[in-house]
Amino acid sequence: MGALPEILLPFAEDPGHSALCLDFDGTLAAIVPDPAAARPWPGATELLARLGARFALVAVISGRPADFLHDVLGSPAGVTLIGLYGLGQVGPDARSWEPLIADVVQRAQAEAPTGIYVEPKGLTVTLHWRHAPETGAWAHAFAAREEAGRGLRAYPGRMSLELRPPLDVDKGTVVRSLAAGMRAVAVFGDDLGDLPAFDAVTELGARGVAVARVAVIDAESDDRVAAGSDLVVEGPAGAVALLEQLAQAAAVSD
Repeated sequence: MGALPEILLPFAEDPGHSALCLDFDGTLAAIVPDPAAARPWPGATELLARLGARFALVAVISGRPADFLHDVLGSPAGVTLIGLYGLGQVGPDARSWEPLIADVVQRAQAEAPTGIYVEPKGLTVTLHWRHAPETGAWAHAFAAREEAGRGLRAYPGRMSLELRPPLDVDKGTVVRSLAAGMRAVAVFGDDLGDLPAFDAVTELGARGVAVARVAVIDAESDDRVAAGSDLVVEGPAGAVALLEQLAQAAAVSD
């Protein structure tokens, strides 16, 4: 295992005042055709527990529902699991959108062409077309109608679109909240939904906090993810290997 990248040295030297904010799909788990089948990369769950025992904060921040994260990660000790980009923590303002989202789910399931997977998440719904790339145009048209007629917001992902309530909550707002008082904050992410978190740590860096934006990329990654990062690794294998390096370096610094 090679030397820890210089940008992560402040984290290894002072884990007690450092935060690691990690995406799930594409970062701690491989992208798979069936989103429900996504599982952590081998060794990732045990590694999260070791990181959680040493660092001030380890958080998995995902667009998946929190219940899904708890099911597949096993609620590792010392690790905060935050689903739906933090929408579930907003309270009544977010929950009031559940009936409308449920109606959108029903209509999408009734109207979607073969190959579209409609993933209901309670407060959001994602339209996936990985099984049938030619149906992406339908998903974009459906999402545009929901934006115009129902006030929802559409967010692009990997061969997917997600419809969310028009609330100013995203991974960036979550990172800003979690990172208060930290001396070092890192974000690991692979998709456009992680860019607000990259922006949040950029702001922290301007205030003197040590920061690291780690892009976890593969052949279908949007170029904007790597462009907004400080460090690039290849897929979940690269992300888990880098986190293992960090865990070992932090242990040595004790």
